[in-house]
Amino acid sequence: MSTTRVLFVCLGNICRSPLAEAAFRRAASEAGLDVHVDSAGTANYHVGEMPDPRSIDEAGRHGIDITGYRGRQLVVQDFHEFDYIFGMDRSNMTNISRIQPEDGKAQVRMLLDIVRGSEGRELSDPWYGGEDNFRATWEDVTMAAEALVAILRDGHS
Repeated sequence: MSTTRVLFVCLGNICRSPLAEAAFRRAASEAGLDVHVDSAGTANYHVGEMPDPRSIDEAGRHGIDITGYRGRQLVVQDFHEFDYIFGMDRSNMTNISRIQPEDGKAQVRMLLDIVRGSEGRELSDPWYGGEDNFRATWEDVTMAAEALVAILRDGHS
């Protein structure tokens, strides 16, 4: 079985998408899945930067160190290299579609669309809020990570 490649995308790649990457890395590892996981932003605001300190703290509360993650911007090549690209909200999805090539192989979806009962719901950006917002983001990305593991285990998309 080949490695499944998954990319999580938000606006700046310092809050939601690094947390989604961390949650899915853990869930996939615990499930014994062979995956390559990364995250990116649609904007170039934080290229090369560490995740937001509040994201680092939230991941740390769950025993995950994301201080080695660095922001990067989504590029056309990602659509050829990844099997799945998940945007966090409708604005991200619009920005993703602007650069998505017609010949890309990636399935592009909004992240919470894979969670039963959360279809169409956007993953709120915790940037403007406090610790509670980051906790809520972690809960949502963990729920999505578990749903994605189930999808990959069952061979459905």
